[in-house]
Amino acid sequence: MTETIERIPRSMRRDVQLAPWRAFLRAHARVARRLDEDLRTRHGLSLQEYETLLHLAEAPDRRLRMGRLADSLLLSKSGVTRLVDRLVDDGLVLRTSCSSDARGAEASLTETGLGRLRAAAPTHLDGIRDHFFDAIEAADLPVVERAMDAISDRLCGALPACEPEAAGVEGHEAGGHGHREPGTAQPGAPDAHAERATGTSAAS
Repeated sequence: MTETIERIPRSMRRDVQLAPWRAFLRAHARVARRLDEDLRTRHGLSLQEYETLLHLAEAPDRRLRMGRLADSLLLSKSGVTRLVDRLVDDGLVLRTSCSSDARGAEASLTETGLGRLRAAAPTHLDGIRDHFFDAIEAADLPVVERAMDAISDRLCGALPACEPEAAGVEGHEAGGHGHREPGTAQPGAPDAHAERATGTSAAS
C-alpha cells in the first residue's frame, strides 16, 4: 500500500489515504440512520432509546447508575438525563435515588420498557442483518472485526477504565449497531444480542 501511495502525486495522496476513513464514516452514518428509521417507524423508538433499554435489560436487576449509563451510551451527563427523561415520560424507565449512594441517581427498566424492547428486537436484528451483514462477504467479516477492535483497543489503552460498551463494542451488535437468524448463518455474527434483547438470558 505504501509503495502504491508513493506513485500518486503528492497533491492527491491525502484524499487516497483518507478514503478508508471517509468510507467508515459514510457507512456508519447510513446504517445507523436506517436502523433508527426502522425502529421509529415500527416501534416509536429511536436507535438511542433502544440501546438504552438494552443496556438496562443487560444490567444486574435491570438498573444502572446514570453516570454508568452515560458512559455506555457515549453521552454527556446532561445528554443521558434528557434521554432518560423521555423514557420516563413514556413509562419505559424509572429514575430513582441510588440505593448505595443517595447523592446519585439510577435508571431502571420497567416491565413496559422490557416489553417494548422485546417487541422491537426482531426489527433491529433484521436491520443489522440486512444493512450490515448482507453487505459484507463472509470472508471479510473477520477482517472488519479485527480492524474495528484494533481501533477500540488503541483508544481504550489510554483510558483508566474502558469498558466494551464505552468503546462502542456491544458483543458485536450495536449500537449496538450482530445476530444470526435461524437459517441465515453468517460467520462472525453472534447470537448473544438476540438472546439478551428477546429476554432469553439477562433480560428474562
